[in-house]
Amino acid sequence: MLDMRFVRENPDIVKENIKKKFQDDKLPLVDEVLKLDGENRAIKQEVEALRAQKNKLSKEIGGLMAKGEKDEAEKIKGQIAENADRIDELTAKERDVEERIKKIMMTIPNIIDPSVPIGKDDSENVEIEKFGEPVVPDFEIPYHTDIMESFDGIDLDSARKVAGNGFYYLMGDIARLHSAVLAYARDFMIGRGFKYCIPPFMIRSNVVTGVMSFAEMDAMMYKIEGEDLYLIGTSEHSMIGKFIDTMNREEDLPHTLTSYSPCFRKEKGAHGIEERGIYRIHQFEKQEMIVVCKPEESPMWFDKLWQNTVDLFRSMDIPVRTLECCSGDLADLKVKSLDVEAWSPRQKKYFEVGSCSNLSDAQARRLGIRVTAPDGRKYFAHTLNNTVAAPPRMLIAFLENNLQADGSVNIPEVLWPYMGGTKKLVPKKK
Repeated sequence: MLDMRFVRENPDIVKENIKKKFQDDKLPLVDEVLKLDGENRAIKQEVEALRAQKNKLSKEIGGLMAKGEKDEAEKIKGQIAENADRIDELTAKERDVEERIKKIMMTIPNIIDPSVPIGKDDSENVEIEKFGEPVVPDFEIPYHTDIMESFDGIDLDSARKVAGNGFYYLMGDIARLHSAVLAYARDFMIGRGFKYCIPPFMIRSNVVTGVMSFAEMDAMMYKIEGEDLYLIGTSEHSMIGKFIDTMNREEDLPHTLTSYSPCFRKEKGAHGIEERGIYRIHQFEKQEMIVVCKPEESPMWFDKLWQNTVDLFRSMDIPVRTLECCSGDLADLKVKSLDVEAWSPRQKKYFEVGSCSNLSDAQARRLGIRVTAPDGRKYFAHTLNNTVAAPPRMLIAFLENNLQADGSVNIPEVLWPYMGGTKKLVPKKK
């Protein structure tokens, strides 16, 4: 959410930013919120003047009573009562106007970083760098669920009966591999100085609206009926929420946390949810990383975060590339975002396995995450997040890139301790 003062002083910049995000339908909101802001300030000024007048008149009453001028004192009391009624009326109006301002301000997108390429959607994202050499083996690579089924490692039919499409049972070696990847990702991030955390898997509505836009909320979140609780779509939500309404000492920054959680997503409007694969699903598990830092340090942390994901995948010899998300592909709270994509030998192309985002002070402003500097200055922190590993998608990349011609799957050395020393998975059926 932008600072109202910034919008007031830079309406043209805000409108140009909206155009760069191809959200021209939001352009009228800028003028609307400016009008409401003017109305709100006028209300505050009138209330302030009425209260000053009330204080002044209250002091006059004592003097009049002392002089025996009771009738004049009663007139002033009547005027004070009228002022009080007017203050109550204006206060109610002020609450209404401020609520309307807040709703609009939470809809106007954050100002994107100057380095962000301009484009309408993800088809115009820009490749930045490749890491590792993509390989297409001289044998056919089956669909990922076929690979899993060769190890008796997945049961989609039973999951469909139990929960519907978009769910799965992982079994045996594949389930163990799934857990091994998460455990390795956890220790990998701890080794990089991040504090490990297991957060709440449900959050209240004020946290939801603090960490994402209304459009994202509608497309992603499952609400618990009858309660002010939502299932998290990623642990970033509750991890950033951990700092709601806090005043953080500057010398204690940055806060760097890595978290495990299950994730639940409606995937509203998503294509392929009916497919038998596990690329886009309603439930999965993930290792995440978040940073709460000083504004001047957020660009540096942005580069560190995505590099962590690249390094994790490369430690398992999975080729990846990074893509800069264009303006039209950025969620409204983000100023800059970079996707990490893993190589799929079967599809002969890369696919998304993680996303790194810098949200500047947008989440902090919504949630009240503030910082006190040694000189007493107070300001909003910057927040960032990035996927360490989401095993359903990571498993696809892992299995395809480590599959051998005989159907076995090699286990990279870094995972041996998490697989009980197992170095190779051998299929149970062809």
